[in-house]
Amino acid sequence: MSTPQVAITPELDAWLRETRRYLHMHPELSLEETNTARFVAGHLRELGIPHRTGVGGDGRPLHLPPELLAAAGITPKPTTGGNGVVALIEGGRPGKTLLLRADMDALPIEEQNDVPYRSQRPGVMHACGHDAHTTILLGVAEVLNSLKAHLPGRVKLMFQPAEEGPAGALAMIHDGVLDDPPVDAALALHVDPSHRAGEIAVSGGPSTAAADTFTITVRGFGGHAARPQAAVDPIVIAAQLVVALQTLVSREIDPLKPAVVTVGRLTAGTTDNVIPNEATLEGTVRTYDAAVRDHLERRIGELARGLAQAMRAEANVIYLRGYPPLYNDPALAALVQEVGRELLGPEHVYERAPIMAAEDFAYIAERVPACMFSLGVANPERGIRYPVHHPRFDLDEDALVVGVRVMATAALRWLEAHAQDN
Repeated sequence: MSTPQVAITPELDAWLRETRRYLHMHPELSLEETNTARFVAGHLRELGIPHRTGVGGDGRPLHLPPELLAAAGITPKPTTGGNGVVALIEGGRPGKTLLLRADMDALPIEEQNDVPYRSQRPGVMHACGHDAHTTILLGVAEVLNSLKAHLPGRVKLMFQPAEEGPAGALAMIHDGVLDDPPVDAALALHVDPSHRAGEIAVSGGPSTAAADTFTITVRGFGGHAARPQAAVDPIVIAAQLVVALQTLVSREIDPLKPAVVTVGRLTAGTTDNVIPNEATLEGTVRTYDAAVRDHLERRIGELARGLAQAMRAEANVIYLRGYPPLYNDPALAALVQEVGRELLGPEHVYERAPIMAAEDFAYIAERVPACMFSLGVANPERGIRYPVHHPRFDLDEDALVVGVRVMATAALRWLEAHAQDN
């Protein structure tokens, strides 16, 4: 049986733009997405799609030991009863189950865009495009629900909280999102301002990196800045440690295996004429290879403690493992490429190189064949060119329809290929 055509009416197009703007104006941080979840559930109810709320929560206690969380000053929230929403579209023919996922949380960033739909919450912004992800999946839900009589199998819709750090995907897995019915494969998208609206990028294999964090506290001996010989200056030690950490990648890691060690924050002192007792470095480690990840975790601790000791200080190291690497299933990636070429033209479908950013959709991909593709959202002529996590990030809303068409068509194509009555 041929795949039904995905038709986007002018009314749905307008609704997508209006919805994305509403969500953009009302962003919510990780584990606080109550209004967004309520909005999602309300629209699913209007569509008559069965769903359940209160799914998932804080996933960090599921992959990090409590003593390590306590040492890092993290008080996790419950792993269940959170803001996740799971819906199920039951097809009219037998087949398999495909999961479609969108994340819902925003970032603690003050928006700098002067637009009518600017964030109305000070210090909170949808700077990673999750407002678009949620909107697109709601649009896909409407399209697929209208075709459910022809649908082989079923589509599970996963509206996920807490992607920006607290591992909301892992919490939803723990809460059964991949069960009842069991999920056979999964598909997601992410906005990509390195490509124009109307373009997509996807490749099989490595896609996003593992992301770990570390905090190093260097404890010296404070004193008057005019008498450094009577003190043990933790700032000098911390500065040398920032440089020394870079040699772990440049001199200890195979250059053919990507790795990043970045110190993003160094804090110390209260004024210019006092040597403080402590200096604190905070950073991130990005890897793909498990052995490289293990090596860097061990060596960061050894280097920090050894360097501090050599300079008459001590260092305390807290290393937190974050999301695993995301690998796209080659067959699913090829399917998305095929759909993209048909809908958008071959010239608008690109190979996507691996990046060192992280994504907790990787937890899904560890358990079932999965693929995340990039949805172009840039429009340089209109000034829409800033990267995600930037206070001036925005997107060309023409991309919303593109996302719905590609995701819905890819879902239909996959379900048809796995129909049990073929």
